[in-house]
Amino acid sequence: MKNKWDTRFLDLAKLVSTWSKDPSTQVGAVIIRPNKTIVSTGFNGFPQKMEDNATLYLTREEKYSRIIHAEINALLFATDSIKDCTLYTFPFAPCDRCCVQMIQAGITKIVAPKATKEQLERWKDSFDKTRNYCNECNVELVEI
Repeated sequence: MKNKWDTRFLDLAKLVSTWSKDPSTQVGAVIIRPNKTIVSTGFNGFPQKMEDNATLYLTREEKYSRIIHAEINALLFATDSIKDCTLYTFPFAPCDRCCVQMIQAGITKIVAPKATKEQLERWKDSFDKTRNYCNECNVELVEI
C-alpha cells in the first residue's frame, strides 16, 4: 500500500515541475522535514539573475551550461538544514550528481516515481549510480 504522505508530496513535486520552462524535461523537487512540513521546493531552470528566455532552452549545449537541476535549486533555497529530511522528485529519481549532493547535505530518504521505459533508455546509467549510492550510504530510495 502506498504511503499517503509520499503520494501527497510526489503530487506537490509534480506541480512544482510545471514551473520549469524547459520544453523537454520538467523536474520538480520538494524537501520535507520528518514532521511532514516543507523545507524547500525547486524546479529545473536558469539562475535567478540570468535571462530566462525560452529560446535559450532550445540549444542543448546552451541549456546544459545554464540549467540548475530541481534538487539543487531546492537545496540552495532551503533556509534550514536538510539533515534527516526526505527528498521528493518528479518525474524520476535524482541523477547521480544530484544524489551525491543530497547525501552530503543529509537527506536520508528519496521518493520518486519509477522511471518509464523511455526514461530508462535515456538515463539508465545515472539511475543505476543513484541506486548504488543510496544503498552504499544507507539512504532509503523509494520508487513508486
